[in-house]
Amino acid sequence: MASLLNAAPSLRFAFSPPSSARSHHLPLSPPPLSFSFSGRRRLGVIRAAETDTDKVNAQAPDTAPGKEGSSINQLLGIKGAAQENNKWKIRLQLTKPVTWPPLVWGVVCGAAASGNFHWTVEDVAKSIVCMMMSGPCLTGYTQTINDWYDREIDAINEPYRPIPSGTISENEVITQIWVLLLAGLGLAGLLDVWAGHDFPIVFCLAAGGSLLSYIYSAPPLKLKQNGWIGNFALGASYISLPWWAGQALFGTLTPDIVVLTLLYSIAGLGIAIVNDFKSIEGDRKMGLQSLPVAFGTETAKWICVGAIDVTQLSVAGYLLASGKPYYALALLGLIIPQVIFQFQYFLKDPVKYDVKYQASAQPFLVLGLLVTALATSH
Repeated sequence: MASLLNAAPSLRFAFSPPSSARSHHLPLSPPPLSFSFSGRRRLGVIRAAETDTDKVNAQAPDTAPGKEGSSINQLLGIKGAAQENNKWKIRLQLTKPVTWPPLVWGVVCGAAASGNFHWTVEDVAKSIVCMMMSGPCLTGYTQTINDWYDREIDAINEPYRPIPSGTISENEVITQIWVLLLAGLGLAGLLDVWAGHDFPIVFCLAAGGSLLSYIYSAPPLKLKQNGWIGNFALGASYISLPWWAGQALFGTLTPDIVVLTLLYSIAGLGIAIVNDFKSIEGDRKMGLQSLPVAFGTETAKWICVGAIDVTQLSVAGYLLASGKPYYALALLGLIIPQVIFQFQYFLKDPVKYDVKYQASAQPFLVLGLLVTALATSH
């Protein structure tokens, strides 16, 4: 459902060169997925100006981490990964397990917001299946297909990654894409039957999130080419979609929740920008107008933290206006450490400290999501 969760996101709901092939030998045509679109692309494009992004270019790695890489990072699918030849470990790396928790947490928040979740064996089992659908299956699908369409950019920024390095074949990646997608949609259909829905709302959310993931990464739309649209789509996939699925599974998805979670997705946009800083060089060469490319690192990092902080402050104000001051105060208390870590890490160097910042600050953001969910359930 990610959908697009640096991916995407979160919501935020996978060829055959030899193993020794390098990135410039990879085929230029996309995998033969069956999605099709009509109409012509009409996205607003931000023009890259003369910026300070050259300061970051030298930091893009041009060699594999080798023996200095971490096996844990490899399994989690984050930078600093060790080189690996085991195909199953490579498959896991492509799904980026480190991106699953926001989707899993979104399901928890949706179940809490429904007000109908009970600690029974059946409800726990339903929630686990929903988490499997949102995290390993559909987020794994999103991350794998994103890596395929980013193979030329990764060949510049991270040439040691599985696809540009040729350590996994085209057919293997395509198979992974389809298995994860069909497994996620199958689990979504099962949940609708299990919950007794007259309308297959969970399946529709899963299908919509999967389509959003596809057009985020793939031409001709390729939403990620536009920093604003692409990052908001990613944020919505990591925050809104799993929340909607969890709430629809146990209760009723209401219009006010849809609006509130879409507002929260602006914070997801900010989180998505964090992941753009490490890809500045490749994005510029491939014509992708990420916000760090369009505005430069200094401006983009303030856009990033502004989106995260202003969104949460707005939600706290909404809770206060709704007569829930204790929830509003709890949310404000969770914003403070995020601001501290922004100044301690991210605003100092968004490329060097991106992982450390996310590991330090994002737990407080996701706890704020649960506070908001609990507030809306009462």
